Amino acid sequence: MIIYKNSNINKKFKRGVVAIGNFDGLHFGHQKVIKQSREKAKKNKLKFGVVTFEPVPVMFFNRNIKNHRINSLKQKIIGLKKLKLDFLKIIKFNKKFSKQSPKNFIKNIIYKDLNSKFIFVSGNFKFGKNREGDVDTLKKNEKYYSYKTIITKPLKKNNKVLSSSIVRSNISSGRVNIVKNFLGRNWSVLGRVIKGKKRGRKIGFPTCNIKLNDYILPRLGVYSVNVKTKSFNRKGIANIGYRPTFNGKSLLLEVNIFGIKANLYKKVIEVDFVKYIRGEKKFKNISELKMQIKKDIKKAKS
Repeated sequence: MIIYKNSNINKKFKRGVVAIGNFDGLHFGHQKVIKQSREKAKKNKLKFGVVTFEPVPVMFFNRNIKNHRINSLKQKIIGLKKLKLDFLKIIKFNKKFSKQSPKNFIKNIIYKDLNSKFIFVSGNFKFGKNREGDVDTLKKNEKYYSYKTIITKPLKKNNKVLSSSIVRSNISSGRVNIVKNFLGRNWSVLGRVIKGKKRGRKIGFPTCNIKLNDYILPRLGVYSVNVKTKSFNRKGIANIGYRPTFNGKSLLLEVNIFGIKANLYKKVIEVDFVKYIRGEKKFKNISELKMQIKKDIKKAKS
C-alpha cells in the first residue's frame, strides 16, 4: 500500500476504484464499504484505494472536542494495510480545505487528482462544514466528471445502523466487551510510555503510563487488558482516571503488565481493552488500595 499526502498520485492508480470516508475505528460498516470497493476493482482489473481525512473533520470544526477518536492515524493505516489497498490518500483537513465546496472537492480530488472511475461511499456519507454535501451531490455530478457512485447500504447490528458514534458511546460507557462485536477486534490505545511518579512500583504493582491524547475517553476505572509490543503480548490490568487516592489532577492510563519487569519507558505499547472491572475509587489508605488491586488482578486473570 502506497501512502500519498499530496496530489502527486501515480498515474497507474488513476481511473481506479476509491472508497471515501473518515473510517474512524474501521468498524464492520467501514470494512463493508472497503471490501465491496476492492471486489469491484478486482472484477474490473482496476487499482483500488481509500481517501480519508486528517485530522478528523469534526475535531477540526469544533476545537472544544478533545477526546473523540476511536483509533489513531497510525492504527488506521495499519488496519487499512490489512484490507489490501493499492494506495491510501490522506487529505490534510485544514482551514483552506474546509472552505472548499463539495463540488470543488469532486472537481479537484475525485476528477483532477484521482480521475476515479468508481466511487464507493456509505449510505450516510456527508462532507462539508454544514453537511451540505452528500451522496446526492456525488450522484448529480457523475456525468460532468466521468465517474460512477456506488452507495453501500449501512450495516446494521441489532436493528441499528452501525456507526462510529455507536462505537464511541459503548467505549465511553465502559462496554468495551461489546465494542469487539463492532470492530472485529478489541478497542485499543497505542501510545508511548511516559515517566510517572513510580507510586505503582513502590506499592508492588509497577505501571506503564500513557497519555490518551485525543482518543475517546472510556469510562473511568479498572479494565482487564492485553498489552502488545514488538516483543511480547501479555495480559494485564489498566486504570484510567485521576488517581483520587493520591489526589491526582491529570487524566492518565496506567497499565500493570503481568509477568513483565522490564523498563518500558519511551517504548510504544498497544493496550487492548478486554472488559470493565470496576469504577475508579478513592481508598482510605495504601493497604486498602493494595488489597483491591489484588482482587482486580484475580478478576483480570479469570
